[in-house]
Amino acid sequence: MDHFDVLIVGAGISGIGAARHLQRYCPGRSFAILEARAAMGGTWDLFRYPGIRSDSDMFTLGYGFHPWREPKVIADGPSIKSYVEATAREYGIDRHIRFSTRVEKIDFDSAAARWTVTTTTPAGEKKLTCNFLWMCSGYYRYSAGHTPDFPGTDQFAGEIVHPQLWPENFNYSDKKVVVIGSGATAVTLIPSMTDKAAHVTMLQRSPTWYYNLPFRSNLVARMAKLLGPAIAFRLVRWWRIVFQQVMYAMIRARPEKAGANLLQHVREQLPAGYDVEKHFHPRYNPWDQRLCVVPDGDLFKAIREGKASVETDEIDAFVSDGIRLKSGKTLKADIIVTATGLHLEPMGGAAASVDGRKVDLGKTFTYRGFACSGLPNLAFVFGYTNSSWTLRADLISHYVCRLLNFMEKGGYAIATPVNDDPTLKEEPFLNLSAGYIVRAADRLPKQGDRAPWRNPQSYFRDIATLRFGRLDDGVMKFSKASAASATHSQHDEAARVAAE
Repeated sequence: MDHFDVLIVGAGISGIGAARHLQRYCPGRSFAILEARAAMGGTWDLFRYPGIRSDSDMFTLGYGFHPWREPKVIADGPSIKSYVEATAREYGIDRHIRFSTRVEKIDFDSAAARWTVTTTTPAGEKKLTCNFLWMCSGYYRYSAGHTPDFPGTDQFAGEIVHPQLWPENFNYSDKKVVVIGSGATAVTLIPSMTDKAAHVTMLQRSPTWYYNLPFRSNLVARMAKLLGPAIAFRLVRWWRIVFQQVMYAMIRARPEKAGANLLQHVREQLPAGYDVEKHFHPRYNPWDQRLCVVPDGDLFKAIREGKASVETDEIDAFVSDGIRLKSGKTLKADIIVTATGLHLEPMGGAAASVDGRKVDLGKTFTYRGFACSGLPNLAFVFGYTNSSWTLRADLISHYVCRLLNFMEKGGYAIATPVNDDPTLKEEPFLNLSAGYIVRAADRLPKQGDRAPWRNPQSYFRDIATLRFGRLDDGVMKFSKASAASATHSQHDEAARVAAE
């Protein structure tokens, strides 16, 4: 059975970043990356629908240690995948990846102070062990997205497709397309499909908040000529970080004013007399759900040019030639795209246990937003909802490397977040009302009503705690290697708190 100091699960943008941090700050430790798919890239390898792109600017979605150097502010999926692959090659990380290796079960042995990871591979089941397990497998189920049980789908004569399972070489030329949904996927698909489709309609039950970002910027190139590439990219990255955090804080402080400004910006991009209130004024405040980026206002341009339209109504049933709405209207369609969301799947769907006892993640508390109470020697990556994912992934990587070095220096074999405060109040893992989060609330770890059991969404606060905060804070419990067996009962107690 192969053994490693660290096993990283997932070869997407988080996993490759984790490996680079491990190389840099914990040299000499053995590691491997387990990737369920046959290629690296994660999200950017999976999704193939038209227009697939980032919904964050690439200066902050890119790695801090390997800056994004193209003028694209919002990058297409293939470009991001190539960027991740190039990063892995440059640092030799690609040699550590085991492809087509899906993690099914993880079990921690307190006496041995190690994880046993059970995987499925083309050659059958394979087990590996490690001292520390680093889950970088994302937050959603890769095998299928969320599709509501719409009545009458068997009556529809056309094709129904979910963006997560987009068919290769799918032909939508001269077809009437209805896209169900108004989130990030829908707002990406609709303007991208208007190049070939006869018409594309966005069918939404309720509107979403949108804001514009440019597709490209020559600012870095101009600054690089004056200051050099390294300084220019660092300055632009920090400017974008500050902008994101300040914008979020201002919007949350004055949501009504922010909503009015966002709505006015949409109104200015649409024809006079367009019913902006009906189609673009959400029922919730900005950042109660994530804001959606519209690069260069391409969605609004498609509407102005008559290539796309918006329908705000509820579905009564699918019919042979389209969708019948509750208003009585029928939207004609040759193709229906169900951009209806994702299935959240913590830990990549792996079943977790400690000393043979199954752990229900929904009954654990999240420690600083990246670990679970009662789960020893484990970290998971979940990025920001109000900023770029990679910003938090990088900070978590710094923390994990600090933790590993602290354990080595102190002779510790086990580090476990332990909640021994019976007054800690339970709150949802994320303070967002998005459907995909609400649907998975019972499966996600909970956050508490105070630190360190919070899932913070503040980059600057995370810098203080994850990069410079105390590791031995009294909540993270450490056990020495020589005492691992003797402290078996302590970790049994932590496991029982999290177990079913």
